[in-house]
Amino acid sequence: MASPSSYMAVVTMALLILFLGSSTAQLSTNYYSQSCPKLFPTVKSAVKSAIAKEARMGASLLRLFFHDCFVNGCDGSVLLDDTSSFIGEKNAAPNANSVRGFDVVDDIKSKVEKSCPGVVSCADVLAIAARDSVVILGGPSWNVKLGRRDARTASQAAANNSIPPPTSNLNQLISRFQALGLSTRDLVALAGSHTIGQARCTSFRARIYNETNIDNSFAKTRQSNCPRASGSGDNNLAPLDLQTPTAFENNYYKNLIKKKGLLHSDQQLFNGGSTDSIVRKYSNSRSNFNDDFVAGMIKMGDISPLTGSNGEIRKNCRRVN
Repeated sequence: MASPSSYMAVVTMALLILFLGSSTAQLSTNYYSQSCPKLFPTVKSAVKSAIAKEARMGASLLRLFFHDCFVNGCDGSVLLDDTSSFIGEKNAAPNANSVRGFDVVDDIKSKVEKSCPGVVSCADVLAIAARDSVVILGGPSWNVKLGRRDARTASQAAANNSIPPPTSNLNQLISRFQALGLSTRDLVALAGSHTIGQARCTSFRARIYNETNIDNSFAKTRQSNCPRASGSGDNNLAPLDLQTPTAFENNYYKNLIKKKGLLHSDQQLFNGGSTDSIVRKYSNSRSNFNDDFVAGMIKMGDISPLTGSNGEIRKNCRRVN
């Protein structure tokens, strides 16, 4: 008969295996090396083609990954269309008329399915597409951890509550990121994704007309394409990074120091608070920014993935199997 100590050792080992099986331990950079060896070139080719057609698409694909991971983890839930049984995330306040690139994800997924049907999750397609978008636009590369499975449902309420709005102050941003296991440094580094892409007038109108910590000429430039009256020109676009909106580098931080952050939440990172020193560091060193951005992206990709027998591998990213 087993001794109490050996019995406890077996129980402890069983619990450890159970824990590891439900954590990010199953994510690995070579997850599909045998089951889908052409995965990386297939995704990169499709992303490259999409960005060649519209340079802004790189920022849109990167943003899709953010908005996926911040709502119940990186599980592809942001890609699901509404159904009779649930209202998904696409029409939540942070996403409606804003997140885009779903057709591109469909295209990537269909190409991946031809290469290795039923093997690669939509959540992993998003993770790879985000990395490739950054690289194609001149940013750093990293080894993407893979092995996520896709959610079978989505929640509009969770999306409304989880994604920080552009009106957020610094404390709200820090708190939201910390709730997901991301540090203040991760927050500032990941905000650097705003070195590419554009924002809608409705997201920055209050800042350019009402705030004082903004460069006057910059505010006037933005006002020319964003009328003061709500409802007028709401969807007019402006670049998040005035100089190089389709190049991934560190101009975003240089703009913040000059009080040229487009969103209220952007300028909060350099407004006399605890993150000013990090912004200065990144504005002075592109390599420091790149290193911390990569670390932040890997950490964000680890948020609550579905692994093992949880979730599914969707054939069509817009609907459950």
